[in-house]
Amino acid sequence: MMIEKILVDKTIKAVSKLYSKNISSEFITVEKTNKDFEGDFTIVVFPLLKFSKKSPEETAKEIGNYIKSDVKEIQNFNVIKGFLNFVINDKFWLDFFKNNISNEHYGFKKPKKTKPVIVEYSSPNTNKPLHLGHIRNNLLGYSLSEILKANGKNVIKINLINDRGIHICKSMLAWLKWGDGETPESTGIKGDHLLGKYYILFDKKNKEEIRDLVLKGSTEDEAEKNTSLMIEAQEMLRKWENADEEILDLWKLMNSWALKGFDKTYKRLGIDFDKINYESKTYLQGKALVKKGVENGCLLQKEDGSVWADLTEEGLDEKLLLRKDGTSVYITQDLGTAYRRYNEFYPEKIIYVVGNEQIYHFNVLKLVLKKLEEDWADKIMHLYYGMVELPHGRMKSREGTVVDADDLMDEMYETAKKTTEELGKIDSFPKEEADKLYHIVSMAALKYFILKVDPKKNMLFNPEESIDFNGNTGTFIQYTYARIQSIIRKAGKEYVNNSINGFPENFTLLKKEKEILKLLYEFPGVVEQAGENYSPAIIANYVYELVKEYNQFYQEIPILKNVDKEISDFRVALSEFTGNIIKKSMNLLGIEVPDRM
Repeated sequence: MMIEKILVDKTIKAVSKLYSKNISSEFITVEKTNKDFEGDFTIVVFPLLKFSKKSPEETAKEIGNYIKSDVKEIQNFNVIKGFLNFVINDKFWLDFFKNNISNEHYGFKKPKKTKPVIVEYSSPNTNKPLHLGHIRNNLLGYSLSEILKANGKNVIKINLINDRGIHICKSMLAWLKWGDGETPESTGIKGDHLLGKYYILFDKKNKEEIRDLVLKGSTEDEAEKNTSLMIEAQEMLRKWENADEEILDLWKLMNSWALKGFDKTYKRLGIDFDKINYESKTYLQGKALVKKGVENGCLLQKEDGSVWADLTEEGLDEKLLLRKDGTSVYITQDLGTAYRRYNEFYPEKIIYVVGNEQIYHFNVLKLVLKKLEEDWADKIMHLYYGMVELPHGRMKSREGTVVDADDLMDEMYETAKKTTEELGKIDSFPKEEADKLYHIVSMAALKYFILKVDPKKNMLFNPEESIDFNGNTGTFIQYTYARIQSIIRKAGKEYVNNSINGFPENFTLLKKEKEILKLLYEFPGVVEQAGENYSPAIIANYVYELVKEYNQFYQEIPILKNVDKEISDFRVALSEFTGNIIKKSMNLLGIEVPDRM
């Protein structure tokens, strides 16, 4: 049983015995002891004063004496005002160490045969390459999936490809008009980048038309709706939805370019999925749901043929679901996608990892599903995240001011290579091994820098700050892990794992050793907390604290030299345990850790 649970149970018994009151655990808070005071765990006694009718200090002392007499793990306690601080004895920490150092599953819960949790992330449009915002999305979705699995959840990772709609038609139309038949093969341009080129070109040409119409007397709003390019794009979408063979062939060709490009980016980023969905295969289901809603009278069809959901009673507005020409909009296909997913998997939860600019969209999605009497609508959760900004400002896809994911990874690789070579620590590495290391280091720098920030916060990404061997970075954590592996290699065959041999009766832990053990003890709770809060940042900040503590230990305390063998063996074993938890933590973030660097 976890020591925190023991302390809670004993506190309940203490209040019953000392004050003749039966209380529940909700009155008891167990915290880590403030580093300024002696102790490992602290009980806050202020909520208990209503039962004791005594001062905070007297109440804490009475409860402390009762618990100490009944819990063999407690060495002593002290009272600071209303805070009861317990010191846990070395035997407890050493027993914890021996029982868990060889436990491969330590910190992770057994997989449960329960209804699945669906996590949808990435969701790219097939008219442009992935950019920095997509990177945050992918990293959050993948890491969250791994964290939920570590909490015993049955997770299905899904990528919904946005492969239809007016934005796709814009790229197709621009390529038809100005592409002159060029392909990824003929240009040497990655397929998704080639489509992005024509998406930007469409926007440029369309804006020129808008300016001309405004000069001729149209309002800005009128001009935006009536450019010849926009009218042609809308006609192309109408033909697509009516299965025009020529348009479908062009769509299939250009989509294939984008999908091949995405696959290369995902592989490089270390991201994968269990299932791929395509909006082109779900929008019809959405249209069917909308038409059923009209028949049932819960949705409104206007005179022009368009269909709307009236959400004014829910505090929102009217939401368009089908255009007057019968073509669908984003929300329509999301209705179809959600419906199909629920009826395929009957999940415990459907989590959409999508930016915070779509909060309104997902509120509407749930409300429309409820209007359609789909009682599972509350299983939908929008895990939103803040925008990623760069030192020079926000990104805009149509204007070509985005930072492409591929370009950013190239820059990260070159920065990792330069930084690592300047340190001169891998001069003996063969080229292939060095190249692999540069990739691992660059991905760690990128992923950790993004994931250490709470998902709901906006963030500023600075590539130069993300690779630092001495800061709160993935590189610093990787370097510490490699240092530990070097210690284990040096210990060699002479190293005897004290988790097997046990410890002498008089074995005493140093303060730094105990601090590391306390952090290792916290790992299962940290994994659980990260799952409950849907936040990889909790894992990232935990592993950084562990690495900081270990490096202080490494700098101040000898491990292999000038100590007795049994002490050396313990410190090597403690290092190994620490390395294992670093690796597990980083893997939950989708980050590799190298044995040498």
